[in-house]
Amino acid sequence: MLSLAYIRENKDAILKGLAVRNFTNAEQLIDQVIEKDALRRSTQTELDKILAESNLLSKEIGKLFQSGEVQKANLIKEKTGQLKEQSKDLTERLSNFETELNNLLYQIPNIPNPLVPKGNSENDNETIFEAGEIPKLHQGALPHWELAKKYDIIDFELGNKITGAGFPVYKGKGAKLQRALIAYFLDKNTDAGYLEVQVPHLINEASGIGTGQLPDKEGQMYHVGGDNLYLIPTAEIPITNFYRNVLLKESDFPICNTAYTPCFRREAGSYGAHVRGLNRLHQFDKVEIVRIEHPNKSYEALGGMVDHIKELLNELELPYRILRLCGGDLGFTSALTYDFEVFSTAQDRWLEISSVSNFETFQANRLKLRFKNKDGKSQLAHTLNGSSLALPRVLAGILENYQTENGIKIPKVLQKYTGFDMIG
Repeated sequence: MLSLAYIRENKDAILKGLAVRNFTNAEQLIDQVIEKDALRRSTQTELDKILAESNLLSKEIGKLFQSGEVQKANLIKEKTGQLKEQSKDLTERLSNFETELNNLLYQIPNIPNPLVPKGNSENDNETIFEAGEIPKLHQGALPHWELAKKYDIIDFELGNKITGAGFPVYKGKGAKLQRALIAYFLDKNTDAGYLEVQVPHLINEASGIGTGQLPDKEGQMYHVGGDNLYLIPTAEIPITNFYRNVLLKESDFPICNTAYTPCFRREAGSYGAHVRGLNRLHQFDKVEIVRIEHPNKSYEALGGMVDHIKELLNELELPYRILRLCGGDLGFTSALTYDFEVFSTAQDRWLEISSVSNFETFQANRLKLRFKNKDGKSQLAHTLNGSSLALPRVLAGILENYQTENGIKIPKVLQKYTGFDMIG
């Protein structure tokens, strides 16, 4: 959430940034915020004045009673009663203004970093890096959903029977390969200095608001109505909410956490090969990295996160590329995002397997996540997160790119985790 002070002082810069996002009604919305904020501040000033006057009169009443001037004291008491009614009315108005103001602020996305290119959709994203050789597969090579059926390692029909489409069942060596990837990612993350944590898989409303999933993405999350809880779409939410309403010290930075969780997303996909098999799921496993950083160091940290994920993919020996997302494809809360995509040779297409983002102060302002700077003043921290990595499409890439006529090879780096070097 953008801060009110920033909006008041940087209207033109905000409108310019929102134009990069192709955000409609920006000027009208910003003007409403500024107008509502002015009303809120003038009401607060009036309330403070009345409360101060009421305070002084209360002290005077006490003195008059002590000196025996009861009549004078009772006259002033009448006035304090009137002031009390006025303050009650102003407090209610102030609360309404704050609610209305927050509802407006929740509609405004983050301002893109200057590096974010203009664009309307994923077609306008910039490819900034490519690595790895695309393998030449044997004739008759199969997409991963056919390989899963051939070697009986993932059962999509069984998952559909138990729950519905988008909830696969992993079996035998498929389950072991899934577990191997989770262990490998966590080991690499902890070796890089991230503290491993285990987190709840359900969050409350305050946590969803804190990281920006609510109210923006409410329809994309599974809601447990009886308890008003939400199944997490990513470990980013519970981890980042560790630091909600927390005042840090500069010496606490950097804060680095990693976690494995299942993730749950209601997003419905269109039909076709690009959403078949593991390409789009309602439940999937993911290992996440989250950082809380000093504002002066957050973009250096973002670069480090990108390099870390590059190392994972280099060790897995998968062909991949990195995209800088354009304004039209940028997430609501992000200031700058890099997407990683693995090339699926059998499908002849790129599959997104990670997003790494810097949210700057956008989440921290919602979370009230601050630190004391060198001058002793309270300042908003920066939050960052990245998939390290999302498993379904990494697994799809491994199955498809490592397939041979005799079976599916296991990447060397995973063999100590799986205990086998071939599925077949």
